[in-house]
Amino acid sequence: MCDIKYFKLAYHNLDVAKSALRDYQYDELFVREVAYNLQQCVEKTLKAFLECVGVTVPQTHKISKLIRMSNDNGSSVIITDWLKNHCERLEAWEADSRYDIDFYVEIQIVEEALQEIEKFLKVNGLSYEKDVEINEDIEEALHDMIPVKINDVFELNIYYHVFKKKLMKNI
Repeated sequence: MCDIKYFKLAYHNLDVAKSALRDYQYDELFVREVAYNLQQCVEKTLKAFLECVGVTVPQTHKISKLIRMSNDNGSSVIITDWLKNHCERLEAWEADSRYDIDFYVEIQIVEEALQEIEKFLKVNGLSYEKDVEINEDIEEALHDMIPVKINDVFELNIYYHVFKKKLMKNI
């Protein structure tokens, strides 16, 4: 079954990145922290969607590998063009931002990544605002389909995006 906690952890990484960038945007160490948390956000989101289709995810930080696995295993995650084109950059941020003392990333690149990763999350339902596609019929069908209680809008959005294809066949 799908564990919403993984999606919430991914969203938390986005919140940490936004906070660090907002509060300390001209401090190089905080920009590195933003880069790391953005990479973690994407990695955890891809892994969470894979887990929801029953794939045991290997320990990896390779975004490109997780994208291939998502495509090959029927994950419902939507991979944005920006993510396809910048996955290698994100992969480098995972280790370089923590271990390479000379690692530097321009703030404009991090700001662009933050905006694009927010779009990636939103298109995949990681939001605390109810998805406009979810109506009463969809919500009722989700509650019938999911054996757990849906506690909030974030969970509703996630379950909708994970099971969207299956739902559309039943409605």
